[in-house]
Amino acid sequence: MKEQAEGLFFTHSELDRAAAERTLGEALSGCDDGELFLEYRQSEALVFDDARLKSASFDTSQGFGLRAVAGDATGYAHASELSQPAIERAAASIQAVKSGHSGAVAVASPPGTNRSLYGADNPLSGNPFESKVALLQDIDAYTRGRDAKVRQVSVSLAGEWQTVMLIRADGSAHQDVRPLVRLNISVVAADGDRQETGTYGTGGRTGYDTILMPQTWQDCADEALRQALVNLDSVDAPAGEMDVVLGPGWPGILLHEAIGHGLEGDFNRKKTSAFAGLMGERVASPGITVVDDGTLDQRRGSLTIDDEGTPTSSTTLIEDGILVGFMQDRLNARLMGTEATGNGRRQSYAHVPMPRMTNTYMLSGEHEHDEIISSVKQGLYAVSFGGGQVDITNGKFVFSCTEAYKIENGKIGAPVKGATLIGNGPDSLTRVTMIGNDMALDPGIGTCGKAGQSVPVGVGQPTLRLNGLTVGGTAAQ
Repeated sequence: MKEQAEGLFFTHSELDRAAAERTLGEALSGCDDGELFLEYRQSEALVFDDARLKSASFDTSQGFGLRAVAGDATGYAHASELSQPAIERAAASIQAVKSGHSGAVAVASPPGTNRSLYGADNPLSGNPFESKVALLQDIDAYTRGRDAKVRQVSVSLAGEWQTVMLIRADGSAHQDVRPLVRLNISVVAADGDRQETGTYGTGGRTGYDTILMPQTWQDCADEALRQALVNLDSVDAPAGEMDVVLGPGWPGILLHEAIGHGLEGDFNRKKTSAFAGLMGERVASPGITVVDDGTLDQRRGSLTIDDEGTPTSSTTLIEDGILVGFMQDRLNARLMGTEATGNGRRQSYAHVPMPRMTNTYMLSGEHEHDEIISSVKQGLYAVSFGGGQVDITNGKFVFSCTEAYKIENGKIGAPVKGATLIGNGPDSLTRVTMIGNDMALDPGIGTCGKAGQSVPVGVGQPTLRLNGLTVGGTAAQ
């Protein structure tokens, strides 16, 4: 991997490493932190819609970002030109950040690691274009043939191969080569004039080989179709305050959005998070343990090193209901007097790193899934979510359910449409009364947005019972 990165950025480019290190050292003199971030990325996306290949794109990008950090101020310059003159221009442009600031680099370079959570092979070059188009055709034909109610099938396939190299003021270097693939299938089913949609997908930091296996994509197609057919039978969702059961796996997106962002270091340093100042205090029901783990093999949110060169870790955020940790990049860890946790992430060389989640999930409890359902007399069982909105400062959220059911007398009843969950993230943690023993991670489809940057993430949780959550519905009152 080291030789691969060295070759891309120095042997086969106009860059000279010794000159780049010299310019970097001069630019960061008197600063607290900083680095030169080099990136090369190939990406592709294919979309099959209306029984034909609708679009296919391929992109190659490369560039660098030069960052200087002085106190809590950051100077950042980037360019798509990998050359010594471009780096020198960037170095000149970030000088203002250290005006009136004197000191030495305050944080040691990240430790090295020989760990590898994924292969370095390029998924874009491992399979010919024709095989990917054939896959989309097979998925379309298979799904349409499963049920006469299918009216539309949309399939997308995306992959990327990213190589990054970070050089710090002391000359240390950190490299990573990251594959990423994703398959998504959307099905529209119709019964008379009524149409409903189901969506499912899978992905991770692998090549396309797993996705190309019929069992993988057929399972995804069957699940998307199942959701669409279930929604065809859905009735208007009830509204009001009621007990809610969240299913395992993808419903962890609510945990990610409503709670996870509030546990990122920058929001807590600036005291804009609803969790600010609560370290060591109870913030959730007993039994709730939440971790952010970037070390899981081949998961979508995993990284061998983060985008500052720090090896990722498994960080416990909430333990048995007590707030015990935050996700940290180098800047916020230094200012808060803690250690970086490997959560410094950026979308690309054109973006500054910030604290971001990797794979965030709640650990299992002791209750069986059916036991939790049977404990609810009247309520809602939410299996999957679509879009949502969260206010980080107070934790208030609104999430729409894409698959949900009534719970009546302890049994799963009719599917419902139009259900939304409304609440407050920190408050909802105290409403959890039963935790399932069936923790599951999402299938590898998550993308997180923050401050205009998007990065791949993973979520997960076991089945959960929450008492007295507000449900917005469409049923007549």
